[in-house]
Amino acid sequence: MSQEQIDLDTLAKQLWAIGDPVRLQILRLLPTEPTCENACNVSKIAERIGLSQPATSHHLRILRQAGIITNEKKCRDMIYWIDLDSISGVSASLQELIGGSLTTEL
Repeated sequence: MSQEQIDLDTLAKQLWAIGDPVRLQILRLLPTEPTCENACNVSKIAERIGLSQPATSHHLRILRQAGIITNEKKCRDMIYWIDLDSISGVSASLQELIGGSLTTEL
């Protein structure tokens, strides 16, 4: 992926979404696959991080809209998990962007 191919607007939205301490707490809790055994719904997440359900839903919506997490109705609840492909893409884009900047400055 070259710098010209990096969608800077999308990357900025994704970095903004994961740059919030509360959202980082949420990411720490979420599983990386949608299984019922380790499922995380809004109530469970809210209880673990000490926020109200509406505030937790707000943070989940931001992460979902940025493509960082995904959700599905499963096990009688809406469950959330980390989209590993998306996280890998964010990491690769950031490395390309920073690596490209360092190369051109040298």
